[in-house]
Amino acid sequence: MIQTRTFLPFTFVFFVFCFVIVFGQTTSPETNCTIKTNTTCEECLMIVSCLWCISSQKCIDYPVKSILPSHGVCPLSEARWGVCWMNFQTLIISISVIAGVIIIAIFVCCFCCCKCENIGSKRSDERTERQTHLRKFRQEERKAEMRQRHEEMRLKYGLKKDNPYSKFENS
Repeated sequence: MIQTRTFLPFTFVFFVFCFVIVFGQTTSPETNCTIKTNTTCEECLMIVSCLWCISSQKCIDYPVKSILPSHGVCPLSEARWGVCWMNFQTLIISISVIAGVIIIAIFVCCFCCCKCENIGSKRSDERTERQTHLRKFRQEERKAEMRQRHEEMRLKYGLKKDNPYSKFENS
């Protein structure tokens, strides 16, 4: 069971990360990350495409071509992106854990829905089977009634066959 104390910081970081991506400033031709190099982490990260490296105190453009910044640019434990109080490595791990929990929750929901659907189909299968047996029983009753009526008509008109081969013996 996930404890609330450990889960809440990760969800907070995830929502802050999403907030920064959606509502953060974007880079324009006038704003450049290298201009923010001699400023603070907060000022650097106002531009979403910037990455702050604590060890070198530099604001650098996020290396978009490689998904993760290389160790030569800035070590992951020293890199800050989105928020200054959490390093990039922790941010990646927390987002991965949250995404994994969401995917597992979706699979569990799908599994439960399919299982509940199968239970409902078993009930309908039983109902269909009962209806089929009832129809067969009624059909057998109708066949018996029809045979009896045919026998009565044969008796009435004198066509009762005692021996099925009697027609050939008379000729």
